[in-house]
Amino acid sequence: MKTPSLPLSTGVFHRQPVGHTPVLVAGSAGRPDPAPAGRAAAGDAGRGGSSETPSEFLENPSQSSRLTAPFRKHVRPKKQHEIRRLGELVKKLSGLTGSTQVVDIGSGQGHLSRFMSLGLGLTVKSIDGDQRLVERARRLDRELLQALEKEEKRKPQVTQAGPRCSPHHVVRWVEPTALCQELLLPLETRPGHGARLLLTGLHACGDLSVALLRHFSCPEVVALASVGCCYMKLSEPGGYPLSRWVAGLRGSELPYRLREGACHALEEYAERLRRAGPGLRTHCYRAALETVIRAARPELRRPGVQGIPRVHELKIEEYVQRGLLRAGLDPQLPLDLAALRAHQAQEDRVVAFFSLALLLAPLVETLILLDRLLYLQEQDFHAELLPIFSPELSPRNLVLVATKRPLGEAFSLLETEDS
Repeated sequence: MKTPSLPLSTGVFHRQPVGHTPVLVAGSAGRPDPAPAGRAAAGDAGRGGSSETPSEFLENPSQSSRLTAPFRKHVRPKKQHEIRRLGELVKKLSGLTGSTQVVDIGSGQGHLSRFMSLGLGLTVKSIDGDQRLVERARRLDRELLQALEKEEKRKPQVTQAGPRCSPHHVVRWVEPTALCQELLLPLETRPGHGARLLLTGLHACGDLSVALLRHFSCPEVVALASVGCCYMKLSEPGGYPLSRWVAGLRGSELPYRLREGACHALEEYAERLRRAGPGLRTHCYRAALETVIRAARPELRRPGVQGIPRVHELKIEEYVQRGLLRAGLDPQLPLDLAALRAHQAQEDRVVAFFSLALLLAPLVETLILLDRLLYLQEQDFHAELLPIFSPELSPRNLVLVATKRPLGEAFSLLETEDS
């Protein structure tokens, strides 16, 4: 087993300018070399000071020109961009590794699974722990099949060769600390050939991304393409750190507050600051709500408070009352209005504090992703982090790609746009 040597000065991946995307090749040591000039990170997404709209949304900001209408229905622009880019990468990776089946873990409503199976012709098993989401995914499968059949009748020249196969949906929780046999079961096997699985997850939440990495060591799995999210939901310990290298770093611990901050969209927030709209008031109101909750229930930490719409139209006491209700507390708790007004007077300072804290987000996310990459490299697997999404559309824009045999220069083909 080799332990890669990697200095802390390694670049923050998804903030690099076009043409300087850091690449870590399995077994490499020291600083990653800059990518060749002209090699665009995340397809046609820019990394400069001004945001650039991906070319697929230039004609219509809500419809990707790279997807046909049936695949856009019920799918927001951000998700359209993500399923197309990750689906194309998985298709290429499947061909390079000889994968016979894709397993989409944490598939939700199945948008990625549907595109990979009905759009790209891959054999897909789709796994999610929420029965309601799986039932909706099946309904959307049927709706898409009907739409594709109608389109083929209108345009016989686009008829697909061979039958269309929907994803195979499974309701199952995948635990990060135990192998899931359902995940490893093949949908079909060819005589004399075992299953060759490719695991993927689009913004698999918290420990679900860790589960993908742990299953990668199984002999049935030949490739991995994982996009993480919700780092604050990682188990302590178990979800971070994973690699021996990061675990051995002094001060490598990441408390909840830092991991939660790494989930925020830096590009989006920078635009909000430029607009300086009343929506920034949310930070001050939420901080005031936290003081009320802690005074009433000191033992209640990190209460889940769902978003409250149109915050800028509410008085601070109205916001606090609605927030208490969402936290499962009595909304009629007596409030110190003078204290709330004093909190509100600190609005600009709260925004400044949040902005400074958010500057650490790319650094924290880089550390988490490097830890995952090194965890795979320490087991002699071949892994890279590739920026395939536009960060303006999808801030969690890095996909961790791993294989069990070297792909060499073929790795660079995975992040290029299809024509």
